[in-house]
Amino acid sequence: MDWLTAVAPEVYALLFFVALFAGFIDSIAGGGGLLTIPALLSVGITPVEALATNKLQAVGGSFSSTLYFVRRKAIDLRAQLFPFIMTMIGAMLGAIVIQMIDTAFLKQLLPILVICVGLYFLLTPSIGVQDRQQRISMPFFGVAIGMTLGFYDGAFGPGTGSFLALGYVLLLGYNLAKATAHAKLLNFASNFGSLVFFIIGGHVLWALGFVMLIGQMVGARLGARLVLTKGQKLIRPMIVVISLLMSIKLLHDSHGDVIKAWFLSLF
Repeated sequence: MDWLTAVAPEVYALLFFVALFAGFIDSIAGGGGLLTIPALLSVGITPVEALATNKLQAVGGSFSSTLYFVRRKAIDLRAQLFPFIMTMIGAMLGAIVIQMIDTAFLKQLLPILVICVGLYFLLTPSIGVQDRQQRISMPFFGVAIGMTLGFYDGAFGPGTGSFLALGYVLLLGYNLAKATAHAKLLNFASNFGSLVFFIIGGHVLWALGFVMLIGQMVGARLGARLVLTKGQKLIRPMIVVISLLMSIKLLHDSHGDVIKAWFLSLF
């Protein structure tokens, strides 16, 4: 199917603005994929094509915000080289494995993890206000956090940015703004790594993906600027709100019929 000619112009316009908003949200708190993937599915493409095309547009957003942070000297690229490589390798492995396994168990577990992240940020108002003592070495962080979450992002994805930021805060002692900036660098690594194998598999819808990529880059740039100007005062409440919304959506997707039946039984 030639998407460039078959899809109505208003569909491209809608997906552009969805990607713009997702890029803005994702650069601050993560979770943009929960907007873009349903939007892609809604235009009638297959789940694998949606995941692949979503990775293409996500590369644009993560690159845009990372470039902004690098230019503002908010990221130490030399120190992050090993975690970057490990994250990319993990994402490549995840993109391969996702084509061979059922991720139903992740859909069951993820809402619980996301709720825990949101509650942690909600109940610890002082988290990430300033830098703290580093608890593990950078190489260990690269393997334990970078490679693990890279694999998760390549195979599934929602919430990766929030998990990475939390890892930087808890394990490397970064303040929240600094953690968010570095999380986008590793997010770019995971997006790019998994995209390579989706391209090899021939699942990317290029025209649709590039339209969304442009929207992602614009939104991510705007969000990245707020990260450095507003810092912890903006990021913490955004992560709490996005984590709550993500959890609600994930629970609805996995157990919507059960929840509805339980709710109706109360009346």
